[in-house]
Amino acid sequence: MLYEAEGYDATHWPDSYWRASCAALPPCPALEGAAQTDVVIIGAGYAGLNAALELVERHGADVVVLEAGQPGWGASGRNGGFCCLGGARLSERTIARRFGAGAVAEWEGYERAAIARVEDNLARHGIDAQVTEPGELLLADSPRAWARMQAAPLPEGARLLDRAALRAEGLNTGAYLGGLYTPDGFGLHPYAYVTGLARAALAAGVRVHGESRATGLHPLAQGWRVETARGTVTARQVLVATNGYSDERLLPWLKARILPAISNIMVTRPLTQAELDAQGWTRQLMAYDKRMLLHYFRLLPDNRLMFGARGGLSFRPGPVVDFARRARAEFELIFPAFAKAETDYGWNGLVCLTSSLAPYIGPVPGEEGLFCALGWHGNGVAAASEGGRRAARALMGESTAPPAITRRVPPRFWLPRKWALGAGMAMAGVIEGRMRTHGQAGAPPA
Repeated sequence: MLYEAEGYDATHWPDSYWRASCAALPPCPALEGAAQTDVVIIGAGYAGLNAALELVERHGADVVVLEAGQPGWGASGRNGGFCCLGGARLSERTIARRFGAGAVAEWEGYERAAIARVEDNLARHGIDAQVTEPGELLLADSPRAWARMQAAPLPEGARLLDRAALRAEGLNTGAYLGGLYTPDGFGLHPYAYVTGLARAALAAGVRVHGESRATGLHPLAQGWRVETARGTVTARQVLVATNGYSDERLLPWLKARILPAISNIMVTRPLTQAELDAQGWTRQLMAYDKRMLLHYFRLLPDNRLMFGARGGLSFRPGPVVDFARRARAEFELIFPAFAKAETDYGWNGLVCLTSSLAPYIGPVPGEEGLFCALGWHGNGVAAASEGGRRAARALMGESTAPPAITRRVPPRFWLPRKWALGAGMAMAGVIEGRMRTHGQAGAPPA
């Protein structure tokens, strides 16, 4: 594990607004004794549960899902609820150079299919995930970012909004010079979504076991045996879908191929209409900025403001508190009219990066019947939902079901990962600090 044990303690639920505002899923029982199945899925998040549903619905497979805590404990229950385009950090030019011109359109199709997948899951399974208005807003925090945004070709349906337009549309802040609105995606309640998926999987006959951390993974003549503290399950195939919470001791091949990074979220008390009007932020649109250590935020249906920030290198109490203070200060710079709105909830979790800058959906080389689906780069609501479905199809023999960029095996990071994270964060702080010092960041709100 890259971080301290506190970050992986599945017996401790985070102080999350999502769980506090949603009916909890009844606990799934722990795996007891010996069991057999067709496919074992490790991880009951968006990818794992979508894979289970695909295997049962389309292929009639018998499926067991193992979860270290309970469904929704990990990143799928503690993220920002952005169902949007994304999942990779590769430019179109890089995708075309590495995988061919057709791979660009293939990936763009995947991104849109991922949003449609979430919409279909919500509709088919009757999941009330408190969906908010469609679209997202990318905000420019410096003149350079705004100039690049204006110079780039506009995606279909997109609009550029300068400061006056942002203010006129109820999207005013104290920090940003302009923004790019795109109509794709929507906000949702992530815990309601993942527990809704778990209910659908249970109803379809999937055996979902909570409190069942996989502690051993052993090849057999015809399949695999997965061990937990209180049981074992044998299967022809195994899918590891644990993303940033992956245990590299369980799957040594994965070691140093992923980079878990800490993301922090706070949620305010409900804002008054007077506060919303004073700030000029009255929309429930998903929004994020262009910083290296980005901020992401949206107004929730009950008028609380959810605000996320990437950064931090430790789950120890002291550093966690220190980073929460820093994030709160940045929140007040962006939303000065909300400075007196207390933080009611605060928590953190892990996003998962890869050295290939793309998810990996495919087999573990040299290990027959063992697959992975992970590395959603902070955009797992949609990308992991579709990724789990494509992974299931790959298990069933459709090796090209995942997009080309996700079939490339990520190499290992060649630098110590925590050192690389720390250096990147330090550099980001230096660059952004200089921008503020030289007056290049956004001016106060008009």
